[in-house]
Amino acid sequence: MIRVLVADDEPLIRAGIRMILTSAEDIDVVAEARDGREAVETARSTAVDVALLDIQMPLMDGLTALAEIGRVAPRVRVLILTTFGERDNVLRALGHGGAGFLLKDSAPQELIHAVRAAAAGNAYLSPAATRHVVDSLASPAAGRAEEARRRLAGLTERERDVLALLGEGLSNADAGARLHMSEATVKTYVSRILAKLDCDNRVQAALLARDAGLEPSAG
Repeated sequence: MIRVLVADDEPLIRAGIRMILTSAEDIDVVAEARDGREAVETARSTAVDVALLDIQMPLMDGLTALAEIGRVAPRVRVLILTTFGERDNVLRALGHGGAGFLLKDSAPQELIHAVRAAAAGNAYLSPAATRHVVDSLASPAAGRAEEARRRLAGLTERERDVLALLGEGLSNADAGARLHMSEATVKTYVSRILAKLDCDNRVQAALLARDAGLEPSAG
């Protein structure tokens, strides 16, 4: 079982997240916290695998709590859950070692998928958050664009198509629909792309795609 801590200052939000997560047979919500400080203490004292933290919490915000959990309970994988998709929050979360970033309007199945990915040691970034980060960046300098194109040179045509759709912020399922591929096949391509590009997560690969000006081929 994946043991989860849910931290949010709104009881109804915590109850909703608990209901979604416990609908999965392999996930158990074992603890809740009402603020960031309580989340840090609970992560330190309770055996949990994944912590879901809201950004806007009293006493200590979610991003500060993320950094503190990394210090006192490094075994815990942290997902940031928020209504805000600003680039700076996403980058701060990833920079503090967060396992992922989800928006609160994400589909229930996406929340379950993110918890499973975090527990497995993988990074997860909401497609909507990926798109926001990529779109908020300025046009790349010539040197950065050239370096991105060089790194992409070793990809096959199909891998480039998949990467281009990651650059648009599409999920695996949506990319599969566009390319007439199964979601599982797209997932395999994404793993291969990340390995070839030496990227830790989807957002790094998406930024490379945007820097290189990559677009999916027709059809």
